[in-house]
Formats: sequence, C-alpha cells, structure tokens
Amino acid sequence: MSAWQNVRADFPVLHQQVNGKPLVYLDNGATSQKPRSVIDALVHYYERDNSNVHRGLHTLSMRATDAYEGARARLAKFINAADPAEVIFTRGTTESINIVARSWAHAHLKPGDVVLTTEMEHHSNLIPWQQAAKASGATLRFVPVLGENAEGGLDLLALDQLLTPAVKLFAFTHISNTLGTINPAKELCRRARAVGAITVIDAAQSIGHMPVDVRDLDCDFLAFSGHKMCGPTGIGVLYGRRALLDKLAPDETGGGMVATVHYETATWKPAPERFEAGTPNVADAIALGTACDYLDNLGREAIAQHDHELATLAYQKLSELPGIRILGPTGERSGLVSFAFVDVHAHDVVTFADEDGLALRGGHHCNQPLMRKLGLASTTRASFYVYNTAEEIDVLVASLRRIQKFFGLS
Repeated sequence: MSAWQNVRADFPVLHQQVNGKPLVYLDNGATSQKPRSVIDALVHYYERDNSNVHRGLHTLSMRATDAYEGARARLAKFINAADPAEVIFTRGTTESINIVARSWAHAHLKPGDVVLTTEMEHHSNLIPWQQAAKASGATLRFVPVLGENAEGGLDLLALDQLLTPAVKLFAFTHISNTLGTINPAKELCRRARAVGAITVIDAAQSIGHMPVDVRDLDCDFLAFSGHKMCGPTGIGVLYGRRALLDKLAPDETGGGMVATVHYETATWKPAPERFEAGTPNVADAIALGTACDYLDNLGREAIAQHDHELATLAYQKLSELPGIRILGPTGERSGLVSFAFVDVHAHDVVTFADEDGLALRGGHHCNQPLMRKLGLASTTRASFYVYNTAEEIDVLVASLRRIQKFFGLS
C-alpha cells in the first residue's frame, strides 16, 4: 500500500492537525476529500470562464458551454453510457432518485402494481418510493437481508418469490452505506428485466470506488453524487436509457428546458435539457469531469483493490477488540466497516475518537429501518478511500482501545 501514500499529497485538506493530532479522515462514506486538480478546476472556471451556458453567443458563454457539455460527455464515458444525452446533471443521488420516483412513477404506477426495494436501502432510496407508492396506490415490498449482522447479504431465494410480473420497478443499492455489502447488481438487473421491471441503482457508494458500466449492468436508471467521488458537493448524475428519458415528463419546469412557449402551453426539449430547468451548476459539473480524470488516472480496479485491502485489514483488527459487534459480510466487502459497542452510543465513540484526530461517522446512517431490524440504535462507521493507509487503521484501533478502557469495556 506504500504506493498510495503518494496520493495523499494531492489532497490539501489532509495536511492538518485536529486536536493536536494528524488528521485521520475515515468518513469517506459521507463525503470524500477533493484533490488539488478538482479545486483548481473550480477556481479556473470562476476566474476565467464564469458565464451562463447554452444561450449566450459571447466568448465566455461559449467557453462555459463547451466545458459544461464536455463534462457531460466525460461522465458518459466514465459510466460507459451510450450517449451523453443519457447523463442528466442533478444536485446528487437524492434528487436523481426523486426525479425517477416522481416522473416515471407518476406516469406508470397504478393500484395493484409493486415497487420492490431492499431492507438495506438508504433513506434516499426508500422514502421516494414510499411516496410514489402512496400516490399511486402501488404496494412497496422489500428483499430481506440475511444474518444477525446482515452478514449474509440479500436473500436471493426470497427474490425469486418477490420478483413477479406485478413488480414494475426494482430499486436497490449497489453498495450498502452501512453494511459494506456489494450487491450483485448485474444479476439483479437481469432478473428484474426477466419479469419486465424497470431498474434503478443507487450507486452513491460504488461510483468512485470501482468500475461502474451501465451497459454491462444493463440497468435502466443509475444515480450518484459527485461529492463521494472526489468531486464537489451539490452536483450529481441521473443516468437513464435515452428511450426512457424521452418519454418522461420533466420533474421541474422553467427556462432552458423548453422548445416552444405560448401563453397557454409549452413543449419540452429532449433529454437531457428537459430535466435541467434554470441555470445549471456549471462550475461543479466541470469539476466533476475533472474528478473522473483523477480517478481514472489512479485506475478504478486498483482503487477497488485498495479499498478491499483496507476494509479486510480493519475488519481483522477490529474483530480482536472485546465486546465489539461488526455489521456486514465477513468476506468481500467495500471499503467500510460499521461496528457497535454494547452500552456505548456511536456519538460518544465518534466524539472520543475526534480527540485523537480521527474523523468517523456515528448514527443510523440514514438506515433507520435496517438498524431497527438489527436491534441497534446506531453504529460507528469507518470508511476508506484512496488516500487512507494501513497505518491509519492502527491509529483507529488504538483510539478504540482507549475508548473501551474509558468505558470499562476492556
């Protein structure tokens, strides 16, 4: 892992102390840090090209438009979309999923239909479907997770019973933000397609950590956020098959997405413009394209291997601590480990760890139903990325031992 030590130099925020200790940033599941190249892309746009896009004929507007649409093409290449028009810029995963839940569900769901999702979903891939089912009269059903600590992943045998022709849409996470489970997304899409169901993949936790190829997955929609893949906050993507997007009504209306407007009526542009009303988030879209360059230069296969090695090492070392409960698979997992101590709230763990310079995440991780199923109020999550090292896991373990000693758990 020594080669990855050099990556740290690319991230300015990492070179600081917190509470007198070197920062150990292990909250990448919530948001990743940004390399200098992404920060520079933002500064370059605002210092040189800042202008509105698409409708201006002056030099700055044309440069901004070229950069913005260039970023769209870059994102399409990043996920292997067939057409840049299949890439819609949004505020992030949450908005992307909500667009599908409102636009597609409004047009297609009716009483008697079923929306299928899983018991491990983030609230952003649960609540929109609750609302869609409520509005349409459809039924919401869930693929169970297996094991006391959900270490068994999704119950694929139950999926055989759940995936019936009544299922019109199957929405699932690629990687669980709490369990670290990597779901077999390609297989799930294949099985959904066999019964005629549309698929929606929440790729928030996978997009910056492993190769994601929408044509290989054969999904219908895929949503992700830029800030979890070294990009800025407030920018994300909804991928959709062009044939589906062109049949959807816009979720939001206004300037930029219209073809013709009369006092009484209006018509819409094709995708992607029809889903990007108003002035878009130009600078952050451009910087997200730069983040794609950065990750591809590192190599997404190599990133996935690095994450897996760190997660495996962390799991092994944390398992040696007395009284710890670790969630998720014991074998292959993504680059995160969630755990809990008996009678110690995760917020206390995170607060104590912060004294040692550690940035962890504590709480229910927007997974309240899953936590309730597992009999937990909260967990502490350590999540890893390209700039993390094996030495930082040793810092984590030492901090947790100090916490256990303080609470009399060791």
